[in-house]
Amino acid sequence: MNAEVITIGNEILSGRIVDSNSAFIGARLSGIGIPLAWITSVGDDRDRIAQAFEQAMARADVVLVTGGLGPTHDDMTKHVFAELFGRKLVLNEEVLERVRERFAHRGIEMPSSNVDQAMVPEGVEALENQWGTAPGLHLEEAGKHVFLLPGVPREMKGLLEQCVLPILERAGFGRPILQHTLRTTGISESALYERLRNLPDMACLAFLPGLTGVDLHITVQGDEETAVRGQIETMAAEIRERVGEFLYGEGDQTIEAVVGEMLMAKSWRMAVAESCTGGLIASRITDVPGSSNYFERGIVAYSNRAKVALLGVPEDLIAAQGAVSAPVAEAMAEGVRVRSNVDISLSVTGIAGPAGGTEEKPVGLVFMGVSTAEKTFSKKFQFGNERWVNKQRTAQAGLDLVRRALVEPAAQGGGI
Repeated sequence: MNAEVITIGNEILSGRIVDSNSAFIGARLSGIGIPLAWITSVGDDRDRIAQAFEQAMARADVVLVTGGLGPTHDDMTKHVFAELFGRKLVLNEEVLERVRERFAHRGIEMPSSNVDQAMVPEGVEALENQWGTAPGLHLEEAGKHVFLLPGVPREMKGLLEQCVLPILERAGFGRPILQHTLRTTGISESALYERLRNLPDMACLAFLPGLTGVDLHITVQGDEETAVRGQIETMAAEIRERVGEFLYGEGDQTIEAVVGEMLMAKSWRMAVAESCTGGLIASRITDVPGSSNYFERGIVAYSNRAKVALLGVPEDLIAAQGAVSAPVAEAMAEGVRVRSNVDISLSVTGIAGPAGGTEEKPVGLVFMGVSTAEKTFSKKFQFGNERWVNKQRTAQAGLDLVRRALVEPAAQGGGI
């Protein structure tokens, strides 16, 4: 059992709009156990649309088409569909009345061109569109289901959720399919693969690398939901064991939310002193609802003068070591912790780029400091040459450094 999505419109092929519909449809179909096997995009051309229909009907059990249902000359999806299946277009009075009411509600006279949207192929079910004027269409043919949906994402999503998915579920499509994500940072995709390559059921595991880490996505489908859940948990437990300290969260958890939970559990408060990230770390921390319970303040000490005045970093230390150095990172961390009267602090100082690097201190060099009442330490990182990327990765690595510092030594195999 599988599905295909056909997106129609010159605007997609020309890059004027991004096809977000296919991703949404794929996620929703996957949720009910129907894998999306193909995505086809075609322009506003009758012959190519017909060819896409024929190809999809030959290989897919469920075909969802988006776009081309509007009232203008280039909206030809329904007409090609009717010709291909040998069905006349007939006026659906119920659809026409809904379209008229929609225009009347807005105080606008319905253009005559909108009458075409009430023309429905014979024997095809019209799906009520509560979000626009073009109805969705549904045909069951030889055990296969074809859906024509508007291309406007809001309308497509509404029809998919309210009409398409219930129809497919009632038809008995799909088997229980469950998914779970484990989130890692500070380790490359290839290094993770080396740790996990001989796992049983590797086909169930997807590696999804991103800017700040690699997500491990488990997908399991079966006939009995309890068994599927058990298989996912068995695999997740093995991954947790093998990935160890690089695993920071599960599901849609962010590292800033995880750090916040850990601070709350200890009843600790935190402060940050940022240079090269320009307040990004404080911004991410405060993106989490309730962060005022544990976040005291963030200081952007971008210049050397600010580091001295706001954090108490000795001028002679900067002169001797340079602003981008381990001793200065530690002094920044300790300075913001003491001045803020908090339990733990983080500092970052580096060369974000693309200019400003030297042979001794290249672009992408970052030092981070963490300070508590017991100890202050720093760690060196070397990122790349892109300024925005370096800022994002620095923020992630800094939050991960705090996460590791908050973990009990026994739980992280001897500490940092």
